[in-house]
Amino acid sequence: MEGAWRPCHERRRDRRRRRMTGLWESESGEAEAALVHLAYELALDPQRLPDFARHWQQRLQREPDPVPELERHFARAARILGRLPCGETGSAEAVLAGILRVPAFLSDGVVRIAACNRAAESAFRIAAGAPLAALPFEPADVVALSSTIRRVARRAEPARNLRLRSTATGATAVLRVSPVEGTEGRARALVLATEPVWPDGFGGFLQGTFALTPAETDIVHGLTLGLPLREIATLRGRSVETVRTQLRSIQQKTDTHSQPELLRLVLGLMDLALAPPEGALPAPGGRLLEALVPQAMMLPEGRRLEWLEFGDPSGTPVLHLHGELSLARWAPAAERAARARSLRVIVPIRAGYGRSDALPAGAGIAEGGALDIAALAEHLDLPRAAVLALGSDLAAARMLALLRPGLVAGILVCAADLGGGPVTRWPGFLAETARCSPEALALMVQAAFSLAARRDREECLLSACGGAVADRLVLRGSGVRAALIAGSAFALGPGISAHAAFARNRLEAGRALPPHPPQVPIRFLQGELDPLAPPAEVHRLAATLAGAEVETLSGSARLLFLERWEVVIDRLCGIIAH
Repeated sequence: MEGAWRPCHERRRDRRRRRMTGLWESESGEAEAALVHLAYELALDPQRLPDFARHWQQRLQREPDPVPELERHFARAARILGRLPCGETGSAEAVLAGILRVPAFLSDGVVRIAACNRAAESAFRIAAGAPLAALPFEPADVVALSSTIRRVARRAEPARNLRLRSTATGATAVLRVSPVEGTEGRARALVLATEPVWPDGFGGFLQGTFALTPAETDIVHGLTLGLPLREIATLRGRSVETVRTQLRSIQQKTDTHSQPELLRLVLGLMDLALAPPEGALPAPGGRLLEALVPQAMMLPEGRRLEWLEFGDPSGTPVLHLHGELSLARWAPAAERAARARSLRVIVPIRAGYGRSDALPAGAGIAEGGALDIAALAEHLDLPRAAVLALGSDLAAARMLALLRPGLVAGILVCAADLGGGPVTRWPGFLAETARCSPEALALMVQAAFSLAARRDREECLLSACGGAVADRLVLRGSGVRAALIAGSAFALGPGISAHAAFARNRLEAGRALPPHPPQVPIRFLQGELDPLAPPAEVHRLAATLAGAEVETLSGSARLLFLERWEVVIDRLCGIIAH
């Protein structure tokens, strides 16, 4: 028993460590304890992702079986990471981008309002550059607000709530003042009202769209403020039963079946009404890319779906499925060529990306995505279209061809995602992680998105593509780089992080692909130097699909869609002609 005895303080220390980690001594207990420790470090500092991934990869190779105790710690670490500030900062637009329903503005508290959202414009009758005195509050309240903004902006005191009386309505408004960095490094504060605003003209919009009466519109307004039916009835001087009858009429006119479903529909329409009118994502690289305004529709179940369009508005439709890295834009020359060759390119923004709402819990990614695309095609009255699918969106394209066989003229797949392989390669690593530990997958993906938001997004995207030298050379072209950054803003932009949708997609990547309709031609464009999907493996996948063809492009890797856009357009036109 040599070495069995240890001092009491060491044994107490080990018991404390075991209680904290939940891991009792085993053959790999020390390694798992170190992994738990790294998970919490990762939650506090996403730059530890490479260290965590390396240790996790070693564990997968050593013991691939799930460990419920680890899952609990990974889920807790993800919750901690989710509470940390994340995303692109430094611009007023970035701070206000995700705030739609409640009035919000930025100010240093000295003289003027630096920026404000449309809800603030509507509720407070202000605009960027307006003096603080223009706010509809009593002069003494404005002075108190200005003083609070200055102190909070300088971190002299923590975030505070103020109760101010509106000179316009006489009602009391609660404003939350929080610190935020300004674009020029000036100390600013974010001021948020606590109640959602009813946009100008929104009542008339509801009446015109759904044939609601003014009384029914007032009831909807009350519901958006969170008022119970009894209080709405009291304010309107009506009985609760009368209001319930009117609510049933509203649900019938709006084709909703419950009060929560009605609220989701109305709040989604409010978001559309309050979204910034310029709506276009910034185009890095100066004026290389045309600024595009995302369009939006409400799906039958009340979810919001965004899409982009470019090319020839009256041309032949092409449905471009942007993949999990959200390559939603083409190179500038390619977008011009699409117009010249009479292609109308329509880019549905995946559920959970951009401002598109996530799929309902339990809905399959491929089937849910295909149904969203089919609804958009019906909305746009598209009779037939070629489909360009990037990476893992091959599954959604095939499901769309099954569900709407007359819609899909053919499928062109660029840089296919094989969804598996050895754990030393990114797809295999993610696939094995998804099988062994969904919580570890969610934590790493969330950390990767957070890291990309704080550091070099371009470098993070390259790493996700495998980091091939060929792709790095492609990105030396300013137009290609502009397309990569502008497109990926739907996955990672101001107020946007699609990490949950990305992780969910990876959790389902191991599912069998839907059967491929033999009447729909499919062609793979694959880079010879693709580090994640070698052409030989893509050929094996294509051999399982009736009539599928593979074309290997020499010298190209994962970003061939942006690099070899002439070939992509030629093959799309070939599908259309066929």
